[in-house]
Amino acid sequence: MKQLYKHHLFQRHLFVSDADSSRTDQFETMYTLANLFSIQITEGADLLSPEMIRLASGELGENVPVPFYPGFPASVRELTSDQLFFDQLLHYASTYGLGDFSSGKKSIFDPGVKRPESQEPGSLRKFTVIPEANAVKRLHSIVSNLLAGTRPLSEEQFELTVNFLRDYNITMKRIASKDTAVRLTLALRTTEYVSFLSMPDVIRMVDWLNCSEYENRNMKKLNLRNQDRKFIISVMDELFRLGKMELRSCFEKKKLWNGLLHHIHYHAKTPEAQAFVDAMRGKDNRSVYSDFEARMARGHIREAADILLKEKGSGALLRNLDYLVSRCRSDEDMEYILNLTDSKNVILLCQLLIRYSLEPGHPRTFRFVKHNRLWVHPESKWEQEHRRSALSAEQTSILREKVLSNLKAVLANRLGKVYIDPDMVRYALPLQESASQGGFGVLTRGTRLPIPEGNTIRGFTYWEKVDDIDLSAFGITEDGRQIEFSWRTMASKQSKAITYSGDVTNGYDGGSEYFDVNLKVFREQFPEVRYIIFCDNVFTRLPFSRCICRAGYMLRRKPDSGEIFEPKTVESAFRIDCDSTFAYLFGIDLTKREFIWLNMARNGSETVAGETGLYFLTDYFRTTEAINLHTFFEMMAAEITDCPEDAEVIVTDKPLMTKKGQTLIREYDFDRIIALMNQ
Repeated sequence: MKQLYKHHLFQRHLFVSDADSSRTDQFETMYTLANLFSIQITEGADLLSPEMIRLASGELGENVPVPFYPGFPASVRELTSDQLFFDQLLHYASTYGLGDFSSGKKSIFDPGVKRPESQEPGSLRKFTVIPEANAVKRLHSIVSNLLAGTRPLSEEQFELTVNFLRDYNITMKRIASKDTAVRLTLALRTTEYVSFLSMPDVIRMVDWLNCSEYENRNMKKLNLRNQDRKFIISVMDELFRLGKMELRSCFEKKKLWNGLLHHIHYHAKTPEAQAFVDAMRGKDNRSVYSDFEARMARGHIREAADILLKEKGSGALLRNLDYLVSRCRSDEDMEYILNLTDSKNVILLCQLLIRYSLEPGHPRTFRFVKHNRLWVHPESKWEQEHRRSALSAEQTSILREKVLSNLKAVLANRLGKVYIDPDMVRYALPLQESASQGGFGVLTRGTRLPIPEGNTIRGFTYWEKVDDIDLSAFGITEDGRQIEFSWRTMASKQSKAITYSGDVTNGYDGGSEYFDVNLKVFREQFPEVRYIIFCDNVFTRLPFSRCICRAGYMLRRKPDSGEIFEPKTVESAFRIDCDSTFAYLFGIDLTKREFIWLNMARNGSETVAGETGLYFLTDYFRTTEAINLHTFFEMMAAEITDCPEDAEVIVTDKPLMTKKGQTLIREYDFDRIIALMNQ
């Protein structure tokens, strides 16, 4: 079985056995997994093989490069600010000054230490070993659940899906996301999944093709190869054959259609195709949104809402809810709009519930994901002063109650008797994870985990195939001020509160950087800081997708003893492979002593973390206040039980044995949760 599949199942605490069953080294393998990685095999120990040690090593980290200060963290705190500054100055003069990146360079003041064997036990991880046939069935279920989701897939999820469909020659009968159907059609170069699309999606397809294959994000400047033009034409012809034209929606991208038809030299083969071409090249614009905006401009709010609902569906109405409600001139208008908002779109209802439950920051920051990257636009002063769609507190409250009522009605009685672990209130729903990276221990954005007293957070990143990746940390105050802890500020800030391992700039063959944060001491030294946010950026301007990079964090009880990188203490390690130079990793809430998942690739080519605003990220820190896995399953349960043995469905983040007929849903079972949201 491909390593890709084994890596993905490892994240779900599963090993896959494709080895000879007559092996006799299972005990040695089991001992090594426990000793190096705190992995306990609960089932299938007779199927173990040494290959699983190599897999765990790749996922959790082993033989990670030594950082710039080999004696980190204790030795770093013993150096003066002048020594720290001179160390880095000499290093930069050699690398960026003289262009010498040929060999790994370390501190001239820190010779390193002979480290004792680590005594830290780490968190116990329970794994199961399954045969390859069972793994294929599990993967089929995972892929089917992912394709049932209406939201775009992350790069890791899409890579898993497209490889599985290709390798096992499987055709799926349901693809709920237009974005996913578009990407599969392009990746597999087949019209097999065109039936899940309509003519407006051709523009989406060309946009993806233009970005992924040509690294061009300007649809107005196409330069497609002849083979790509022919493929787009074949997709269009198939859509005409299927009668999936949706002409009114195509008018919304009329100018882009004009350019595309000219670029691919499209010649209509049927009367329907000719009518479409004539409409796109004509002067009329009969799009739904043109009609909608015309009625909004005249103050005909009810007519505008009716058109949107009839022509575009409830999803479009909900996406324009703020716009509609802010223009209501009477209570009757408001009541009319509210009566149109019933929807079965669970994901959109959950997003709106968060939107109306949490007061946005001022000024607002607009965020959206395109091409699996987060795009950020802070509201300008002019935009804030001329804001026209602001809602009153009363309107927001009314909308929240309406959305919550709709959501409860849609989810009611989807499941039978359910046991929900109380700790599931900490976990967020996977509503829009396409900009996220995958790996062991990765959880949904906004998830909060308690940090045990006495532990030091050790954030890390390590890499190959690029010279300089920077790990940075930023303190965020309640009023949004940023305090930077990075390669360019740490010479004067190294302390027992926060310690940095030094800036490696010649890590092509392997480099690593770390931050240790002692939460108790940090709060004493920086009492004004509420949050810490960790970021990764490629200083040498190469996208993460073109190098090898991992990041994550450890919980260290004895940070000054043992190895710098101790796999047993790794709580999460994930691959950063986004097609950008900047990624948000995770945050820490110092007041509540909680770890908060972010894990997002940001659009753009930022190479210095301190040049971007970060306060908008704190909006994600509050999502579980509006809805979380506990409240989600609570809405679906026909009956809730306090006893796992009595439940048909068990939702927990703890190791738990189930009996026949019970369904166990873990915090990392994103595909099952996605399937439930899209039933």
